Amino acid sequence: MMAARVLVLLWLSVLCISSKPTERKERVHAEPPLSDKPHEDARGFDYDHDAFLGADEAKTFDQLTPEESKDRLGKIVVKIDEDKDGFVTVEELRDWIKFAQKRWIFEDVERQWKGHDLNEDGLISWEEYKNATYGYILDDPDPDDGFNYKQMMVRDERRFKMADKDGDMTATKEEFTAFLHPEEYEYMKDIVVQETMEDIDKNGDGFIDLEEYIGDMYSQDGDADEPEWVKTEREQFVEFRDKNRDGKMDQEETKAWILPSDYDHAEAEARHLLYESDLNKDGKLSKEEIVEKYDLFVGSQATDFGEALVRHDEF
Repeated sequence: MMAARVLVLLWLSVLCISSKPTERKERVHAEPPLSDKPHEDARGFDYDHDAFLGADEAKTFDQLTPEESKDRLGKIVVKIDEDKDGFVTVEELRDWIKFAQKRWIFEDVERQWKGHDLNEDGLISWEEYKNATYGYILDDPDPDDGFNYKQMMVRDERRFKMADKDGDMTATKEEFTAFLHPEEYEYMKDIVVQETMEDIDKNGDGFIDLEEYIGDMYSQDGDADEPEWVKTEREQFVEFRDKNRDGKMDQEETKAWILPSDYDHAEAEARHLLYESDLNKDGKLSKEEIVEKYDLFVGSQATDFGEALVRHDEF
């Protein structure tokens, strides 16, 4: 019980320490680029490697022989082919790229899963999560550390119910992922907006006005002059955030701010990879077609590191 309480306190302390008065608090959940490298196939395929594998995994392939790269790529193709029909579609490629880019999310879920599936039945009930995370509240309903744990628990329960699609108050791994990372799921986006508005709307009128918007990301803390970025944010609120010019943001305006509709980089890259590799032009890729173009997908020493030879564990 005490350990869980300490963990929550540490988490809240980190939030407080890391949010300095002149630093901008980031609320926007925008899709990051697939790679920080230029997408110029005429000069190399580094962008494609990062997109297909994730930047960290791409580095390991750069140090393999062509034969090793082809072997590992073949094993990856089997994973990408979700319906096991022997072909990879653009949709399956897109889903794989999104998985590769957000592998850290799934790793985070795996770590937390072990600490919350108390009876090890492959599911996490709300009671299991509540007891593992907030169990100490049952023993100490009025903690004197200043944090409203009951309010936090109510908020978590509401989000858990939203993530729990079948309403049985028990989460599968997919539902638990949606609970922990709601911004990644379309059906969870309304709860992300609701929680954000509750955080920022200090006067409780159901809207976010200019001062609440600025106050969430900047505390003047005695400074006479606002930093330039704060002045820019004031202009952004007036010119772009408050679309109907009523001096405040409603739910739809808040959603447009924190969950912007963006260009689907994964979809575009999937179509690019298919176009470049689809030798018989049937609109899908066989394992042979992908391995034939291994240098586009994963790279190897032959294109990046010459004679260097480093072996890694199987992907």
